Amino acid sequence: MSLSSALNSAVLGLNAQSTSLGIISGNIANSETVGYKDSTAAFSSLVTTPGSTTQGYSNGVTTSTLTNVTSQGLIESDNTATSLAISGDGYFVVTDGNGDTYYTRAGDFSTDSDGDLVNSSGYYLMGYALNSDGDSASGTVPTSTSALSTINLDELTGTAEATSEASIVANLPADADIGDSFAIDVEIFDSLGTSHTVTYNFSKTAANEWELDYSDPVLTSDGTTVTGTSAGGPLTISFDSDGQLDSIVDGGGTDVTDSATLTVTGWTTGASDSTVVTDMGTAGDNDGLVQYASDDEDGDMTLYSVDQNGSNFSEISEIAISGDGVVSVTYENGESEPVYQIVLADFANADGLTGYSDTVFKESNTSGSYVLKTPGDGGTGTISDYSLESSTVDTTTQFSKMIVAQQAYSAAAQVISTTSDMYDTLISSVN
Repeated sequence: MSLSSALNSAVLGLNAQSTSLGIISGNIANSETVGYKDSTAAFSSLVTTPGSTTQGYSNGVTTSTLTNVTSQGLIESDNTATSLAISGDGYFVVTDGNGDTYYTRAGDFSTDSDGDLVNSSGYYLMGYALNSDGDSASGTVPTSTSALSTINLDELTGTAEATSEASIVANLPADADIGDSFAIDVEIFDSLGTSHTVTYNFSKTAANEWELDYSDPVLTSDGTTVTGTSAGGPLTISFDSDGQLDSIVDGGGTDVTDSATLTVTGWTTGASDSTVVTDMGTAGDNDGLVQYASDDEDGDMTLYSVDQNGSNFSEISEIAISGDGVVSVTYENGESEPVYQIVLADFANADGLTGYSDTVFKESNTSGSYVLKTPGDGGTGTISDYSLESSTVDTTTQFSKMIVAQQAYSAAAQVISTTSDMYDTLISSVN
């Protein structure tokens, strides 16, 4: 091996250690970057002149950068519901302002002024819309990123729930006189969320028998403005000799004990017609209407509870994201519903992904094509809200590598200095 070979090997060593130091520097700089995956310098020997072991050869070195894309960072808590971390395999599908698709583990998402979920680097989280049953709103589950949409919460301005069920638990006094009547006001919400009041009028018509009729609804806010037309009564309510509900029969003689229905048509608010099934108890039981003597033997009715399942218009009060990627919203009225499904992209060789700035990746021939999966399904990881995946950089390890790189660089520089001295000696001998 000649002096020129030694010089060449030393120069290659300087370049290799410079590359290694650059990688170490980049790792340390990103030690606090959310979702960052540390890189490593991979060294390989370079044989410039192949030969036998007795003849010798010029031995150099080459370097390449390996990014540990599949390494798992620590999951740390955060105070934002839309801050997301993946525990296991998979990548969030995101898009930039130009509509290009990328993949990332940086889940520091928050809503922008348009209501889109976007991370700190400006990449928008993708998923697909769900209906109230938790199924795909389009009827099909997307298998391509082109079928995904940006998750937007600004469109979810609120919700109203029309009343479809009501229940009454009360004691109609057995010691009331025939002809006595009692009224129970039931709040009813139409499909637009407006509150109305319908009065259920109970009149005693015989021993152990009562008649129920419904008033037309009025606005709950003023109690006088009629807002629709009620139908469904009168109903005949009978009790047995033990005071328990025996039957509820409509005007046509049909037993409607389990399906007593109030209908309201012609809402002045413009809402669609309402159908309300009222649960007034089970025949032969005392879980609804009963008939016993009044508490103070004054012939008064005792009302225990009136419930219904409707609600007025309400704004979003809370956002929750489950481990399987379902984005749900809870409204001020307590109603909750799923609205979006977050998907994860899975790759056969994620370490082969091509890295870009802002901790995002694109697929390559080495990584293979993506497969969209629900978090927790098919080997993908689960999602945690109020969490972030930290950088995989261990600064202690990086400092150790930096010392090794510095020593190797100094040694290679010393080889160059020694080679220079030997050249000087050679030249002076010739002269």
